[in-house]
Amino acid sequence: MFETALVTGGNGNLGRLVAQHFENVGTKVVSFDLPGTEGVHSNHRHAVVLGDIRDQNLLEHTIQTHKPNVVIHLASMLSGSSEANAEMAWEVNASSSIQFMRMCLKHQTGPFFFASTTATYGPDLDSPVALDTPQWPENIYGATKVAVERMGVYLKLRQRFDFRCLRFPMVLSPFAPSGAMTAYPSHAIIAAAQGKDFVFPVAENTGMSTLYLNDVTRSIVEICTANLTSLHQHIYNLHSYMFTAKDLAAAIQHRYPNFTCSFTKNSPTDELIRRWPDMLDDSAARQDWGWQPQYDFEATIDALVKDSITK
Repeated sequence: MFETALVTGGNGNLGRLVAQHFENVGTKVVSFDLPGTEGVHSNHRHAVVLGDIRDQNLLEHTIQTHKPNVVIHLASMLSGSSEANAEMAWEVNASSSIQFMRMCLKHQTGPFFFASTTATYGPDLDSPVALDTPQWPENIYGATKVAVERMGVYLKLRQRFDFRCLRFPMVLSPFAPSGAMTAYPSHAIIAAAQGKDFVFPVAENTGMSTLYLNDVTRSIVEICTANLTSLHQHIYNLHSYMFTAKDLAAAIQHRYPNFTCSFTKNSPTDELIRRWPDMLDDSAARQDWGWQPQYDFEATIDALVKDSITK
Protein backbone atom coordinates (compact mmCIF):
# COMPACT_ATOMS: atom_id res chain seq x y z
CA MET A 1 0.00 0.00 0.00
CA PHE A 2 1.06 3.60 -0.51
CA GLU A 3 2.69 5.76 2.16
CA THR A 4 0.99 9.04 1.14
CA ALA A 5 -1.98 9.72 -1.13
CA LEU A 6 -3.05 13.08 -2.54
CA VAL A 7 -6.79 13.22 -3.23
CA THR A 8 -8.10 16.26 -5.09
CA GLY A 9 -11.73 16.89 -4.34
CA GLY A 10 -10.82 15.01 -1.19
CA ASN A 11 -13.49 16.60 1.01
CA GLY A 12 -16.29 15.74 -1.41
CA ASN A 13 -18.70 12.84 -1.18
CA LEU A 14 -16.58 10.48 -3.27
CA GLY A 15 -13.21 11.87 -2.27
CA ARG A 16 -13.73 11.47 1.45
CA LEU A 17 -14.78 7.83 1.04
CA VAL A 18 -11.71 7.08 -1.05
CA ALA A 19 -9.59 8.92 1.51
CA GLN A 20 -11.17 6.96 4.35
CA HIS A 21 -10.31 3.66 2.70
CA PHE A 22 -6.66 4.60 2.31
CA GLU A 23 -6.51 5.89 5.86
CA ASN A 24 -7.93 2.62 7.15
CA VAL A 25 -4.99 0.71 5.71
CA GLY A 26 -2.38 3.12 7.03
CA THR A 27 -1.89 5.51 4.10
CA LYS A 28 -1.47 9.17 5.02
CA VAL A 29 -4.04 11.17 3.06
CA VAL A 30 -3.65 14.75 1.91
CA SER A 31 -7.01 16.17 0.82
CA PHE A 32 -6.98 19.08 -1.61
CA ASP A 33 -10.32 20.86 -2.01
CA LEU A 34 -12.04 24.23 -2.19
CA PRO A 35 -12.30 26.49 0.86
CA GLY A 36 -15.55 25.83 2.66
CA THR A 37 -15.44 22.09 2.06
CA GLU A 38 -13.55 21.33 5.23
CA GLY A 39 -15.67 19.57 7.83
CA VAL A 40 -15.72 16.85 10.43
CA HIS A 41 -14.39 14.22 8.02
CA SER A 42 -11.35 16.26 7.00
CA ASN A 43 -10.24 16.54 10.63
CA HIS A 44 -8.99 12.97 10.40
CA ARG A 45 -6.73 13.59 7.37
CA HIS A 46 -2.97 13.69 7.55
CA ALA A 47 -3.33 17.14 5.97
CA VAL A 48 -6.01 19.29 4.34
CA VAL A 49 -5.03 21.86 1.73
CA LEU A 50 -7.71 24.39 0.80
CA GLY A 51 -7.51 25.97 -2.61
CA ASP A 52 -8.65 26.00 -6.23
CA ILE A 53 -7.41 23.28 -8.59
CA ARG A 54 -6.48 26.11 -10.97
CA ASP A 55 -3.88 27.34 -8.45
CA GLN A 56 -0.89 25.50 -9.88
CA ASN A 57 1.56 27.08 -7.43
CA LEU A 58 -0.41 25.75 -4.48
CA LEU A 59 -0.66 22.32 -6.08
CA GLU A 60 3.08 22.16 -6.66
CA HIS A 61 3.78 23.32 -3.11
CA THR A 62 1.46 20.56 -1.87
CA ILE A 63 3.32 17.91 -3.86
CA GLN A 64 6.73 19.17 -2.78
CA THR A 65 5.68 19.31 0.87
CA HIS A 66 3.87 15.98 1.21
CA LYS A 67 5.55 13.91 -1.54
CA PRO A 68 2.57 11.68 -2.41
CA ASN A 69 3.25 8.37 -4.15
CA VAL A 70 -0.28 8.08 -5.53
CA VAL A 71 -2.62 10.82 -6.79
CA ILE A 72 -6.39 10.42 -7.08
CA HIS A 73 -7.71 13.31 -9.14
CA LEU A 74 -11.43 13.77 -8.46
CA ALA A 75 -11.72 17.56 -8.47
CA SER A 76 -14.15 18.49 -11.22
CA MET A 77 -17.18 20.54 -12.09
CA LEU A 78 -20.19 18.28 -12.61
CA SER A 79 -22.37 18.00 -15.68
CA GLY A 80 -25.05 20.53 -14.78
CA SER A 81 -22.69 23.23 -13.52
CA SER A 82 -20.39 22.64 -16.50
CA GLU A 83 -23.19 23.42 -18.94
CA ALA A 84 -24.03 26.55 -16.96
CA ASN A 85 -20.45 27.84 -17.30
CA ALA A 86 -18.64 26.14 -20.15
CA GLU A 87 -15.60 28.41 -20.02
CA MET A 88 -14.94 27.71 -16.37
CA ALA A 89 -15.61 24.00 -16.91
CA TRP A 90 -12.83 23.89 -19.50
CA GLU A 91 -10.45 25.71 -17.17
CA VAL A 92 -11.21 23.48 -14.19
CA ASN A 93 -11.83 20.08 -15.78
CA ALA A 94 -9.45 20.18 -18.75
CA SER A 95 -6.69 22.81 -18.64
CA SER A 96 -5.98 22.54 -14.92
CA SER A 97 -6.09 18.74 -14.97
CA ILE A 98 -3.63 18.55 -17.86
CA GLN A 99 -1.25 20.95 -16.13
CA PHE A 100 -1.63 18.91 -12.95
CA MET A 101 -0.71 15.69 -14.76
CA ARG A 102 2.43 17.28 -16.16
CA MET A 103 3.33 18.45 -12.67
CA CYS A 104 2.86 14.96 -11.23
CA LEU A 105 4.99 13.52 -14.04
CA LYS A 106 7.76 16.00 -13.22
CA HIS A 107 7.69 15.07 -9.54
CA GLN A 108 7.28 11.31 -10.19
CA THR A 109 4.33 11.00 -7.81
CA GLY A 110 3.46 7.43 -8.81
CA PRO A 111 0.10 6.21 -10.17
CA PHE A 112 -2.20 9.04 -11.27
CA PHE A 113 -5.90 8.16 -11.25
CA PHE A 114 -8.38 10.18 -13.28
CA ALA A 115 -12.15 9.82 -12.95
CA SER A 116 -13.81 9.92 -16.36
CA THR A 117 -17.37 9.30 -17.52
CA THR A 118 -19.78 7.65 -19.93
CA ALA A 119 -20.50 11.17 -21.17
CA THR A 120 -17.27 11.04 -23.19
CA TYR A 121 -18.95 8.78 -25.75
CA GLY A 122 -21.79 10.98 -26.85
CA PRO A 123 -25.42 9.97 -27.39
CA ASP A 124 -27.43 7.37 -29.27
CA LEU A 125 -24.99 4.46 -29.26
CA ASP A 126 -25.88 0.79 -29.36
CA SER A 127 -25.42 -1.13 -26.11
CA PRO A 128 -23.19 -2.52 -24.85
CA VAL A 129 -20.77 0.29 -25.67
CA ALA A 130 -17.36 -1.15 -26.48
CA LEU A 131 -14.26 0.27 -24.84
CA ASP A 132 -12.88 1.53 -28.15
CA THR A 133 -16.10 3.16 -29.37
CA PRO A 134 -15.32 6.59 -30.92
CA GLN A 135 -15.92 9.42 -28.47
CA TRP A 136 -17.93 12.40 -29.72
CA PRO A 137 -19.57 14.02 -26.69
CA GLU A 138 -22.22 16.68 -27.18
CA ASN A 139 -21.81 18.38 -23.80
CA ILE A 140 -18.90 20.34 -22.37
CA TYR A 141 -18.52 17.99 -19.39
CA GLY A 142 -17.82 15.03 -21.67
CA ALA A 143 -15.56 17.10 -23.90
CA THR A 144 -13.34 18.13 -20.98
CA LYS A 145 -13.02 14.52 -19.86
CA VAL A 146 -12.02 13.35 -23.34
CA ALA A 147 -9.31 16.02 -23.44
CA VAL A 148 -7.76 14.78 -20.19
CA GLU A 149 -8.04 11.14 -21.26
CA ARG A 150 -6.16 11.89 -24.48
CA MET A 151 -3.37 13.80 -22.75
CA GLY A 152 -3.06 11.19 -20.02
CA VAL A 153 -2.59 8.42 -22.58
CA TYR A 154 -0.17 10.60 -24.55
CA LEU A 155 1.98 11.16 -21.46
CA LYS A 156 1.80 7.47 -20.66
CA LEU A 157 2.96 6.40 -24.11
CA ARG A 158 5.61 9.09 -24.61
CA GLN A 159 6.94 9.61 -21.09
CA ARG A 160 5.83 6.50 -19.15
CA PHE A 161 3.40 8.45 -17.00
CA ASP A 162 1.48 5.95 -14.83
CA PHE A 163 -1.97 7.13 -15.97
CA ARG A 164 -4.96 5.08 -14.78
CA CYS A 165 -8.51 5.95 -15.67
CA LEU A 166 -12.06 4.64 -15.23
CA ARG A 167 -15.16 5.74 -17.12
CA PHE A 168 -18.10 5.75 -14.74
CA PRO A 169 -21.76 5.59 -15.77
CA MET A 170 -24.51 7.20 -13.69
CA VAL A 171 -23.54 6.90 -10.02
CA LEU A 172 -26.23 6.46 -7.38
CA SER A 173 -25.23 8.03 -4.09
CA PRO A 174 -26.93 8.86 -0.81
CA PHE A 175 -25.32 12.29 -1.01
CA ALA A 176 -26.88 13.28 -4.36
CA PRO A 177 -24.85 16.37 -5.35
CA SER A 178 -27.20 19.08 -6.56
CA GLY A 179 -24.97 19.94 -9.52
CA ALA A 180 -25.38 16.51 -11.12
CA MET A 181 -28.25 15.94 -13.53
CA THR A 182 -28.27 12.28 -12.52
CA ALA A 183 -29.03 12.90 -8.82
CA TYR A 184 -32.80 12.38 -9.06
CA PRO A 185 -32.88 8.70 -7.90
CA SER A 186 -31.48 9.64 -4.50
CA HIS A 187 -33.79 12.65 -4.26
CA ALA A 188 -36.79 10.43 -5.00
CA ILE A 189 -35.91 8.04 -2.19
CA ILE A 190 -35.39 10.87 0.27
CA ALA A 191 -38.78 12.31 -0.71
CA ALA A 192 -40.42 8.94 -0.15
CA ALA A 193 -38.80 8.58 3.26
CA GLN A 194 -40.18 12.00 4.18
CA GLY A 195 -43.67 11.17 2.94
CA LYS A 196 -43.48 13.61 0.04
CA ASP A 197 -44.54 13.32 -3.60
CA PHE A 198 -41.84 13.41 -6.25
CA VAL A 199 -41.66 14.54 -9.86
CA PHE A 200 -39.09 12.59 -11.82
CA PRO A 201 -37.24 14.87 -14.27
CA VAL A 202 -37.29 12.01 -16.82
CA ALA A 203 -39.86 9.87 -18.62
CA GLU A 204 -40.98 6.48 -17.30
CA ASN A 205 -38.78 4.38 -19.58
CA THR A 206 -35.66 6.54 -19.38
CA GLY A 207 -32.59 4.98 -17.80
CA MET A 208 -28.92 4.27 -18.32
CA SER A 209 -25.92 2.24 -17.15
CA THR A 210 -25.42 2.67 -13.41
CA LEU A 211 -23.10 2.01 -10.46
CA TYR A 212 -23.61 2.43 -6.73
CA LEU A 213 -21.22 4.76 -4.92
CA ASN A 214 -19.57 2.03 -2.84
CA ASP A 215 -18.62 0.13 -5.99
CA VAL A 216 -17.18 3.33 -7.44
CA THR A 217 -15.04 3.89 -4.36
CA ARG A 218 -13.81 0.32 -4.36
CA SER A 219 -13.00 0.37 -8.07
CA ILE A 220 -10.77 3.43 -7.62
CA VAL A 221 -8.81 1.77 -4.85
CA GLU A 222 -8.51 -1.44 -6.85
CA ILE A 223 -7.16 0.13 -10.01
CA CYS A 224 -4.74 2.34 -8.07
CA THR A 225 -3.28 -0.69 -6.29
CA ALA A 226 -3.35 -3.07 -9.28
CA ASN A 227 -0.03 -4.27 -10.65
CA LEU A 228 0.80 -2.11 -13.66
CA THR A 229 1.78 -5.15 -15.71
CA SER A 230 -1.76 -6.52 -15.44
CA LEU A 231 -3.37 -3.37 -16.85
CA HIS A 232 -3.50 -3.97 -20.59
CA GLN A 233 -5.80 -1.02 -21.34
CA HIS A 234 -5.16 2.67 -20.83
CA ILE A 235 -8.75 3.28 -19.70
CA TYR A 236 -11.57 1.01 -18.51
CA ASN A 237 -15.36 1.12 -18.64
CA LEU A 238 -17.40 0.03 -15.63
CA HIS A 239 -21.02 -1.17 -15.46
CA SER A 240 -23.30 -2.84 -12.94
CA TYR A 241 -26.96 -2.55 -14.01
CA MET A 242 -29.52 -0.51 -15.91
CA PHE A 243 -32.88 0.65 -14.56
CA THR A 244 -35.64 2.97 -15.74
CA ALA A 245 -37.48 5.64 -13.79
CA LYS A 246 -40.48 3.32 -13.79
CA ASP A 247 -38.35 0.55 -12.23
CA LEU A 248 -37.16 2.98 -9.58
CA ALA A 249 -40.68 4.15 -8.77
CA ALA A 250 -41.84 0.55 -8.36
CA ALA A 251 -38.88 -0.29 -6.11
CA ILE A 252 -39.60 2.74 -3.93
CA GLN A 253 -43.32 1.97 -3.75
CA HIS A 254 -42.48 -1.57 -2.67
CA ARG A 255 -40.69 -0.08 0.32
CA TYR A 256 -42.94 2.98 0.77
CA PRO A 257 -46.45 1.96 -0.40
CA ASN A 258 -47.82 5.51 -0.07
CA PHE A 259 -45.18 7.02 -2.34
CA THR A 260 -46.69 8.90 -5.28
CA CYS A 261 -44.84 10.32 -8.24
CA SER A 262 -45.09 11.62 -11.77
CA PHE A 263 -42.73 11.70 -14.74
CA THR A 264 -41.45 14.38 -17.12
CA LYS A 265 -40.96 13.83 -20.83
CA ASN A 266 -38.54 15.76 -23.02
CA SER A 267 -36.85 17.67 -20.19
CA PRO A 268 -33.12 18.48 -20.50
CA THR A 269 -32.34 15.70 -18.01
CA ASP A 270 -34.55 13.23 -19.88
CA GLU A 271 -32.92 14.18 -23.17
CA LEU A 272 -29.48 13.62 -21.66
CA ILE A 273 -30.06 10.31 -19.90
CA ARG A 274 -32.35 8.77 -22.51
CA ARG A 275 -29.63 9.05 -25.12
CA TRP A 276 -26.85 7.61 -22.97
CA PRO A 277 -26.06 3.86 -23.15
CA ASP A 278 -27.93 1.24 -21.18
CA MET A 279 -24.81 -0.88 -20.80
CA LEU A 280 -21.05 -0.48 -21.05
CA ASP A 281 -18.73 -3.32 -21.95
CA ASP A 282 -16.58 -3.71 -18.84
CA SER A 283 -15.10 -7.10 -19.77
CA ALA A 284 -11.57 -5.67 -19.95
CA ALA A 285 -11.76 -4.48 -16.33
CA ARG A 286 -13.11 -7.86 -15.22
CA GLN A 287 -10.32 -9.66 -17.03
CA ASP A 288 -7.35 -7.42 -16.25
CA TRP A 289 -7.85 -6.53 -12.59
CA GLY A 290 -10.78 -8.60 -11.40
CA TRP A 291 -13.46 -5.90 -11.41
CA GLN A 292 -16.79 -7.21 -10.09
CA PRO A 293 -19.65 -5.00 -8.87
CA GLN A 294 -21.05 -5.91 -5.47
CA TYR A 295 -24.29 -3.90 -5.66
CA ASP A 296 -27.11 -4.77 -8.05
CA PHE A 297 -30.23 -2.59 -8.40
CA GLU A 298 -32.12 -4.00 -5.40
CA ALA A 299 -29.06 -3.88 -3.13
CA THR A 300 -28.50 -0.27 -4.17
CA ILE A 301 -32.07 0.74 -3.34
CA ASP A 302 -31.83 -1.00 0.03
CA ALA A 303 -28.61 0.90 0.80
CA LEU A 304 -30.11 4.23 -0.25
CA VAL A 305 -33.27 3.63 1.79
CA LYS A 306 -31.21 2.68 4.84
CA ASP A 307 -29.21 5.87 4.52
CA SER A 308 -32.30 8.04 4.11
CA ILE A 309 -33.76 6.62 7.31
CA THR A 310 -30.65 7.47 9.32
CA LYS A 311 -30.58 11.09 8.13
